[in-house]
Amino acid sequence: MPNRLAAETSPYLRQHADNPVDWWPWGEAALAAARAANKPILLSIGYAACHWCHVMAHESFEDEATAAVMNALYVNIKVDREERPDLDKVYQLAHQALARRGGGWPLTVILTPDDLLPFFAGTYFPKTPRYGMPSFVQVLHGVRRWFDEKPDEVRAQNGALARFLADYGRDTAHTDVVDERPIRLALERLAAGFDADNGGRLGGPKFPHAGEIELLLAQSEPAAELPARRIGAVRGPVPSSVAADAGSRPAPGRRAVGDPVAMARLTLARMAERGLADHLGGGFFRYCVDAEWDIPHFEKMLYDNAQLLPLYAVAGARFGDAQFAEATRDTADWLVREMSAPEGGFWSSLDADSEGEEGRYYVWQRDDIRALLDEDEYAIVERRFGLDRPPNFEGHAWHLRAVAGFDEVAAALGLTPATVQARWASARALLLAARSLRVRPGLDDKILTAWNALMIGGAARALLVQPDLHELQTQAERALDLLHAQLWQHGRLYASHARGETKIPAYLDDHAFLLDALLALLQVRWQRRDLDWAIALADALLERFEDHEHGGFFFTAHDAEPLPQRPKPWMDESLPSGNGVAARALLRLGHLLGDPRYLDAAERTLRAAWPTLSQYPDACCTLLLALDEFLHPRTHVVLRADAHDAARWHDALAHLRDARTDVYRIPPTAIDLPATLAAQAPREGGVAYVCRGLECLPPVTEPASLAS
Repeated sequence: MPNRLAAETSPYLRQHADNPVDWWPWGEAALAAARAANKPILLSIGYAACHWCHVMAHESFEDEATAAVMNALYVNIKVDREERPDLDKVYQLAHQALARRGGGWPLTVILTPDDLLPFFAGTYFPKTPRYGMPSFVQVLHGVRRWFDEKPDEVRAQNGALARFLADYGRDTAHTDVVDERPIRLALERLAAGFDADNGGRLGGPKFPHAGEIELLLAQSEPAAELPARRIGAVRGPVPSSVAADAGSRPAPGRRAVGDPVAMARLTLARMAERGLADHLGGGFFRYCVDAEWDIPHFEKMLYDNAQLLPLYAVAGARFGDAQFAEATRDTADWLVREMSAPEGGFWSSLDADSEGEEGRYYVWQRDDIRALLDEDEYAIVERRFGLDRPPNFEGHAWHLRAVAGFDEVAAALGLTPATVQARWASARALLLAARSLRVRPGLDDKILTAWNALMIGGAARALLVQPDLHELQTQAERALDLLHAQLWQHGRLYASHARGETKIPAYLDDHAFLLDALLALLQVRWQRRDLDWAIALADALLERFEDHEHGGFFFTAHDAEPLPQRPKPWMDESLPSGNGVAARALLRLGHLLGDPRYLDAAERTLRAAWPTLSQYPDACCTLLLALDEFLHPRTHVVLRADAHDAARWHDALAHLRDARTDVYRIPPTAIDLPATLAAQAPREGGVAYVCRGLECLPPVTEPASLAS
């Protein structure tokens, strides 16, 4: 008989609905049951595309004997970390404190029922003792004996943990000069830890750290000495974070080596040509398990592709690199084809596993490829992807990664590059069609506000430099419409929509990412609704999330469910820092509208984050990008022109539309604009208003004048 999870909207929770474990979803009913029975809570946190979550489920949660022990000794609660990132952040930090190492998924924590503090924490546990680990059942019995027989020890440890969580990151906000020192230190550390052969960080596993790549790409010129900023100093303690890999960082002041832009370009090239990329279907996998970007962990996440898409588009336009432009198109095609919900919005992820095996959907036998292609096509694929070499996936199959460029293949076979490209296109279509007949990986069809906002913003930024992505633009606009219709209710934003149900009050990331996405999409096409929505979201950030005493933004709203800790995250994880995105978006909105409330909140955030920025700047690249914009205010151009007149401004605006210039075309028919924009009145033939920060130039009526 299905358990309580059968009624949940999360695909991950429903995966466990037929377990013999008496699972509860997180909520007051489960917590009350634990208190009433004085049973500890076994909290298991994971997500639908997580391979090791599946392994532990098959080994333990589907096993009748293990489930019987769980049910007898604990109140068992299952949480989808993508629906409840607030719970995940708190208990991952607690795991770090208790286990003295980083966490991951599945996260297994055991809580005392009265205060919800964990007195034991781990991740995956095997069914039988192996990997130097005890069996899960041994853990269950041992932890319960400790709870029953040594309650004073448990209470003492919980008291220490509670103090740690309360004090964690309570550093004093910075009241002195704000300058570029954290950016310089981050660049030095990134250079010192850079893999000059493969791109990215040295060693494996290798993750696509999008914030790092964006920061590197932003360093188009050596940083000049800049005046320090002392505006609006704030006093008071604020949280900071301790980077998991702090011990491996070079000492402050170590001189950087390498060119940041070249580092970014090499990383993007290696990711696109090797195993992180899906060379048939498009898009990127979550990460690679090795140091060479060879073999991925095969799940595909919306948020990774949302962040990588605009990086490849910008790099393709900047360097004139056809490989990057192709990666952009392939990713956009995959997003439209496989991740777009019929009703609008983007789904969350594709599983790593199919038919119970990781990567089964994606890997190949050489003879199967040979049977699908003619001799000429196979010759291209064999040389391009190294099919004449030993298998690269677990000794028995090939995961496609490019080992030779198209020019190399052409030279080796005595063909023109155009012929090679044409034969590869034909072979790719045949292989993709054959692969599509396999059993597909599981789909997590939740529509998450934060991830959709990342995707909408990423699509908008890609469109600004690669405007022929028409289907992606349509889907991004449909996604935004769905968020407005289903996840924006009575002036409040919600975090998740699945199976027709909208649930969970939105977090910092939902508000910040959506504000950022709206400002990006307004540059693609102007809609007054979106400007009004952006203002409402910015006001919600200030009213419901800002730490008014110390600066910065909490992850949860002021009226959210109280938990053992209230995170205020500074560092980038798989998602960019919500505080970093909020600060950058508030700077842009504040300059566009001339509203000091938003600018001051952004500065308070940077000052509150300063202790962490000073210690671990390379873990805070999104905040560093906001700091860079605070020190070097962006230029924004408001063009008041209709579509006909805008045509004569096209070339001049395209020249300006670089990494430090935003362009908004507001039709002359737009009315009831905020005061600053209303003052920028339309004129015959169009007129451009150019501002950098809060300094504006006289109106420009001729496109040629924009260049000066």
